[in-house]
Amino acid sequence: MQLVTLARNPVPSGATVGELKGHDGVRLRFARWSATRGPRRGTVCLFGGRGEFIEKYFEVIADLRRRGFAVAMMDWRGQGGSQRLLRNPRKGHVRDYRDYEKDLLRFMKDIVLPDCPPPFVAMAHSMGGTILLHNAVRPGSWFERIVLTAPLIALNTEKIHYPQPVVRLYAEASCLLGMATAYVRGGSDIPEEQVAFENNRITDDHERWTRNKSILDVAPELGLGSPTNSWLRATCRACTRLQNPGFAARIQVPMLVFAAGNDEIVSTPAIEDFCVGLKVGTHILLPGSEHEILQETDGVRQRFWAAFDAYLGIREVQV
Repeated sequence: MQLVTLARNPVPSGATVGELKGHDGVRLRFARWSATRGPRRGTVCLFGGRGEFIEKYFEVIADLRRRGFAVAMMDWRGQGGSQRLLRNPRKGHVRDYRDYEKDLLRFMKDIVLPDCPPPFVAMAHSMGGTILLHNAVRPGSWFERIVLTAPLIALNTEKIHYPQPVVRLYAEASCLLGMATAYVRGGSDIPEEQVAFENNRITDDHERWTRNKSILDVAPELGLGSPTNSWLRATCRACTRLQNPGFAARIQVPMLVFAAGNDEIVSTPAIEDFCVGLKVGTHILLPGSEHEILQETDGVRQRFWAAFDAYLGIREVQV
């Protein structure tokens, strides 16, 4: 379980890469780095979204290390360099989000707590945000603060012209009829990072999109296609829990949430509605941004990092 390096996307120096076992024995790839600048500020635990992989975050990892953070990251089960769950490795599959949550527990106990300096800050994108939000209501959280980018509170179903109750009904019915491991309607083996740039729904930055596509050109085994019906059902159920009245108010970990103004993957209004209920958090809308805020244009990323630095009390960043 090594990391893939390219001339345009080199592995950040000093990486420790390895494997841990998920709660049921599924092999999970992880990597961690120490900070490259002082003062030392602890560790950012970085969690990607559906279909993402550690290599896609090398630039972000370097940004965090320059701010004095150590960084620890893993690939979620069924994607990246972690063990795939179905015979077709391109299918994005999970039975229940509780599997992700239990893997998070193993990652923290086996990798982060023994070998990474506290305090711990969680930083998660999209599906990773869904998982972290469920963890944030549990007693005894490891994290002093949480930063989320475009968290998956609800799917954006406007493009497919079906209201969310219909999508939930489809997911439940398809699994009940024995199609849990089939692709969702219209799904394919093609990763989001490998569609034509003009048709992509994740970033307006051509250079970063090309970089991420190049990683999959060299290492296609890291890519993930569309989700299965089971993943969709698990996601709908997880989002329903997040949308329950009073859920946001139960979160005790201070939280900064970023929403993307042009998001076609997750629902930005759902993020804004959720954040209204937070007692110890706030949110920032980034106009013009597509779904993957940290893979966006320099202008979007600069606004993100300015807010991140203010939130964490970082006054100066060495380049």
